[in-house]
Amino acid sequence: MLDREWPQESELVVCTVENVKDFVAFVSLDEYNGRQGLIPISEIATGWIKYIRDHIREGQKIVCKVLNVDRNRGHIDLSLKDVNEHQRREKIREWKNESKSRKWIGFVAETAGEPAAGIEDVIFEKYGALFPVFEDIVIDGDATIKKLGLSKKASDALVHIAHENVKPPKVEVTGVLTLTSTEPDGVSVIKKALKSAEPKIAGVEIELLYLGAPSYRIKVTAPDYKKAEKALEKAANAAITVVEKAGGEGKLIKKPKSGKSQ
Repeated sequence: MLDREWPQESELVVCTVENVKDFVAFVSLDEYNGRQGLIPISEIATGWIKYIRDHIREGQKIVCKVLNVDRNRGHIDLSLKDVNEHQRREKIREWKNESKSRKWIGFVAETAGEPAAGIEDVIFEKYGALFPVFEDIVIDGDATIKKLGLSKKASDALVHIAHENVKPPKVEVTGVLTLTSTEPDGVSVIKKALKSAEPKIAGVEIELLYLGAPSYRIKVTAPDYKKAEKALEKAANAAITVVEKAGGEGKLIKKPKSGKSQ
């Protein structure tokens, strides 16, 4: 379960810059009830810094890496320079999703007549964060609700809000399909094979792109990798079967997973 009172070392945190001095910047940690942290000038940016305010200013929203946490003294040491642009974007996206999710949980609690903190605790215990539960609900609501074990009122409200606000996440898998036929009607065979490689599967998109004989790129977009992989295999096998029945050959070469998107 996520410790929401104090951050962990090496964790990325969203901060608001409160006060900038000559050799240090003081910030509040947005995800930890405004706990205070400090960034020494050596952790502001790489290289020599002439003016700290060239790199950081009051009111700025930044992402920092936690270097050290001293709970007894209430000190949190942070680094700004250790966070790259990709990490910053991903953390801000995650933070925004969590902020929205906390509001949604408030609506769920109000509808169900239950404390929001209790619902949050159940979700954090299972997921360690709030937003992923809303994604899981739109993918497989029954299994997710059963896993949470919340009251019917809270469960119904969660399902309603998830479907109102969250689009199902998408993943992509790709492969290269090679199809060859030496028969006189080989062109027709390949066309038939390619048509069979686009079966109708609920929630799945299949796209074919000609790369140059005898290769075709096949891209599958689906809610999760398991469904995407199954769809890719089904599409490729359908095409290969058509070609092989006509005396030709077919093969699928899978590509690495390309990640999740919204």
